Amino acid sequence: MSINQSGWRPTSPEANTGNVPASVTGNKALMLEEALIFEIGDGETTGVDFDTFGSPANAGAQGTKDSDHGPGFLRSQENKLGGLLRTAPIGLPGLSEPETVRHYTRLSRQNYGIDLGFFPLGSCTMKHNPRLNEKMARLPGFSDVHPLQPVDTVQGALEVIHQLAHWLVTLTGMTSVAMSPKAGAHGELCGILAIRAALEAKGEGARKIILVPESAHGTNPATAAFAGYSVEDIPATAEGRVDTAALKARLGPDVAGVMITNPNTCGLFERDMREISDAVHAAGGFVYCDGANFNAIVGRVRPGDLGIDAMHINLHKTFSTPHGGGGPGSGPVVFSEALTPYAPVPFVERQGDQFVLIEEENADEHHAGSFGRMVAFHGQMGMFTRALTYILSHGADGLRQVSEDAVLNANYILRSLDDTLDAPFGPSGPCMHEALFSDSGLAAGFSTIDIAKGLIDEGFHPMTMYFPLVVHGAMLVEPTETESKAALDQFIAALRSVAERAKAGDPSLKTAPHFAPRARLDETLAARKPVLVWKDPAPLAQAAE
Repeated sequence: MSINQSGWRPTSPEANTGNVPASVTGNKALMLEEALIFEIGDGETTGVDFDTFGSPANAGAQGTKDSDHGPGFLRSQENKLGGLLRTAPIGLPGLSEPETVRHYTRLSRQNYGIDLGFFPLGSCTMKHNPRLNEKMARLPGFSDVHPLQPVDTVQGALEVIHQLAHWLVTLTGMTSVAMSPKAGAHGELCGILAIRAALEAKGEGARKIILVPESAHGTNPATAAFAGYSVEDIPATAEGRVDTAALKARLGPDVAGVMITNPNTCGLFERDMREISDAVHAAGGFVYCDGANFNAIVGRVRPGDLGIDAMHINLHKTFSTPHGGGGPGSGPVVFSEALTPYAPVPFVERQGDQFVLIEEENADEHHAGSFGRMVAFHGQMGMFTRALTYILSHGADGLRQVSEDAVLNANYILRSLDDTLDAPFGPSGPCMHEALFSDSGLAAGFSTIDIAKGLIDEGFHPMTMYFPLVVHGAMLVEPTETESKAALDQFIAALRSVAERAKAGDPSLKTAPHFAPRARLDETLAARKPVLVWKDPAPLAQAAE
């Protein structure tokens, strides 16, 4: 096959097959087979030499006299362990240091990450994390800061939080921001609790309905229900956007507000957002916006100008912090002027030349109606430092280009594949940050799962599957702005090849993946009957009986 413009040469599915005998070890060249750690080692052996249990070196622990091992030997052991001496084997396999290092290194080689290849997950924004961000987060004073340090010893850290808060408010056109929520869903809960506090302050706590469009993220209705509200769906139009007329018809004195995702999960911008907000406000409710897709509009659209009252921002999706970052993530929530008095504590405030941490509601100043706090401490310092570094290194023009390039890449994928895959909302016009396809048109018996498994053989993590629910067999692809045209061309060629095989009814696709460390698993059985604890399998003779 000829080399395409990017210089990448596609390979046919048959190129790597043949009558090649399996290796004795199960290894495939540098892809090493690795068993469970319990199968490598056992509880009876260890990689370190210890004296025999009960020998003189351990006699003190067996209850011999203190004089056998020096004054206070037994008492010191008891004091150090606080009476928590183990009375039974720990049940962990014993490995030497090389065995342990090799085990986890081999497993890490089987992981797929953004540093290895393109992550096409829609609604997840798996974008490159610039190493500059990581370097800044590791600076002393950020990486080693402790939440219980005196405020005068963490002025630099508080200034970083204050600066990030300023830019989040500026970019969204809102009035204030709560920095303490730890993730997107946590931020949703923060916004809904502020809405509830505002309604109760007005004597309208009887409003118990939250309206959620079909195109919203799945966490939205879950959050509303968790906060004690009843959830009612609002249908989508044929073009994948909120049915504004249906939403307006449902508004009334029992509706607390609406939770809407914009851009929505179909990859489309809600063009009637201002009209929706005005209608909800006129009916006495509030508007919560799921900001998970802010990456598609940052620098171009300010949600505050659309009448939004509260919106969480996933720092990992828009401002390139790691997903979780090895600990709690970060989901700041921006608030309109109407909801600012009800936002949670704590927050950072500048008073003269000092930054202070406001941790209690103050009836004489601001946040008098705060619903309280969501977490013990302020937030995730590592995420704050990385996000501010990202914002400052890009600047206003750079952030605008981020959203423009993300949208450009998504539309490039959409239009490059809509002749092979069904694009249900392709006729609606350009998409935003993600391209949505369905499994319509595949051969009988073939579906989205087969295409996803085929992509694994091509070296790609599958896209988001079967979501949003409004599209049968949905395949949601989000390239982000960090992927080059060459990388997108390779993915497009791979997805086109797999889709054509599915349309032709290629039987080998039903058993894919073939080149992964593990073949296709029974995911339904794994979900319904997960095996979470390893047990030593019965000997073959016993199993046969």
